[in-house]
Amino acid sequence: MDFKDYYATLGVPKTATEKELKQAYRKLARKHHPDVNPGDKAAESRFKEINEAYEVLGDAATRKKYDELGANWRMYEQGGAPPPGAGGAGWHVNPGGRGGPGGFRTMTEDEMREMFGNADPFSDFFHTFFGGTTGGDAGADDSRRRGRGRGRVARQGRDVEHELPLSLADAWHGVQRTLALKYDGQARTVDVRIPAGVGDGSRLRVAGEGERGSGGAPAGDLYLRIRLMPHPVFERKGHDLYTRAPVPLTTAVLGGETAVATLAGKVLRLRIPPTTQNAQVFRLKGHGMPVVGKPGETGDLYATVEVQLPRSLTAAERTHFEALRQLEADAKASHASS
Repeated sequence: MDFKDYYATLGVPKTATEKELKQAYRKLARKHHPDVNPGDKAAESRFKEINEAYEVLGDAATRKKYDELGANWRMYEQGGAPPPGAGGAGWHVNPGGRGGPGGFRTMTEDEMREMFGNADPFSDFFHTFFGGTTGGDAGADDSRRRGRGRGRVARQGRDVEHELPLSLADAWHGVQRTLALKYDGQARTVDVRIPAGVGDGSRLRVAGEGERGSGGAPAGDLYLRIRLMPHPVFERKGHDLYTRAPVPLTTAVLGGETAVATLAGKVLRLRIPPTTQNAQVFRLKGHGMPVVGKPGETGDLYATVEVQLPRSLTAAERTHFEALRQLEADAKASHASS
């Protein structure tokens, strides 16, 4: 039996931290998941290896024993017997999914069998050194290692994560969505309330709507990752919104008002002081995004002035602009002679 280098399987050094191990596992599991690689036997095999490697290295106690096994592997090969402590209760790993922070864990053996059929999802190496059980005769133990006659263990269902595209307007107002999801081999609908002010990349938890548990254990949770769609008029930065305010040349020069629409659907009147410059920014307090969990608190709306130059002139307009140009020229000449 060849030694399984689980560190190499995950592509991390033996000094890898728990966080680095988790990151490596998640990255590889997503890359080689059967749903991403339908019909790819090589990806299927790789996915099984990745799951097995993290099943051992993701737990501090079993990782320590695995490191001890690696140091004594040559002794085992030469002596023909497992190193002290191997195979018994002291080396037991439940090949059925460890829970982790935030519900993160490997796939359970039952889940692996549901995905890949009755073929044993774990290697002989894993069963020999990490699949031991407490009590029972050797024949029964071997049968359990191969997955025959294994009793159904109560295991909480896996968490599920989905991306949810959302318009900026819906994020401002907050909406109720009915989502059609399919996992556990069946379709279902889930009603979800999206709070007002939710941001891009936000992660919403819907308790109990993940994959179903086994043996009477509760279901996992559903996590929705928000992806805000671009808006043609407004840009969001934190809790603030940014828009543009077209202003006629005469208004920019002489002063006046211009209309500014808000994401809430209101139209505000923005006062434009005389000689307002192009690209000048005005702040409209309290017309930005709502702040999640803080009723009544909102960001601001910033309007950037876009001075609109005339595209054509009437004869009268041309006469006035020519007169203005002459006034500017006379003013420069007077300033130069003084």
